Amino acid sequence: MLLGSIEAGGTKFVCAVGNENYQVQDQVQFPTTTPEETLKKTVEYFKEFNIDSLSIASFGPIEIRKSSPNYGYITTTPKPGWKNTDFVGYLKQFFKIPVFWTTDVNGSAYGEYVMSTLSNEKINSLTYYTIGTGVGGGSIINGHLIGEIGHPEMGHVLVKRHPDDLKFDGICPYHHDCLEGLVAGPTFEARLGVKGSQVSPTNHVWDIMAYYVAQAMLQTTLTLRPGKIILGGGVTNEIFVKKIREEFKRLLNDYVQVPDLERYIVMPSVKNNGSATLGNFALADKLLKI
Repeated sequence: MLLGSIEAGGTKFVCAVGNENYQVQDQVQFPTTTPEETLKKTVEYFKEFNIDSLSIASFGPIEIRKSSPNYGYITTTPKPGWKNTDFVGYLKQFFKIPVFWTTDVNGSAYGEYVMSTLSNEKINSLTYYTIGTGVGGGSIINGHLIGEIGHPEMGHVLVKRHPDDLKFDGICPYHHDCLEGLVAGPTFEARLGVKGSQVSPTNHVWDIMAYYVAQAMLQTTLTLRPGKIILGGGVTNEIFVKKIREEFKRLLNDYVQVPDLERYIVMPSVKNNGSATLGNFALADKLLKI
């Protein structure tokens, strides 16, 4: 049995083929350019393998309601050229196999959930945030992805402004100063004129951003009460996560009990940014067992 995985990011696509043990047998990545070019490369890759099912974890927003005529589409994305792209429909022209369709962060969340099961951690619920080119979040509750009329858009929650950051408008084209608009990777250039990789860990901007992310962690804790919150994405690093924990502790103010913060707010356990690929393999496998 061969399982297919597509992690469709706004910057790059990662396509992989795995076995029934969720082990990667082959993998390739290429830049996310136009829908025509990128999806054509995707089809060409999977034509080399006789996969039995496929799971796609895509940047969004996407349409997940199977009752919608636009099911399988990337919808109102700010990614140039990708708005209203029929992702699933295009692939189904070439592959007559079951296809699971979800967000990139849902795929990562499910991968972390599977890893926790494989490692006997026995966590029934978790929330995964990615902080990179954009910001998104996905949650697993009792082993199930959440969302009925659509998938969660946790990256676009509104947060209270830091007093040292009031002059920054935010970069989200829809909400300006939502979480994504204030902490996504491109905000470094918008604020400081340099890429995040060039910003010293002692720069005050990290404290400002930790304040915003900690607010999202607080909202997640108080609304969903997950067993663990995972922070991934290119902006995330150990120093930043430590700052987020400190801000979270201050904001929570011992209102409710949570696990030790070094076990509660953590970086991904799946190595080499492989959370979404592992999650996709597991979701593709589930399709064959329905």
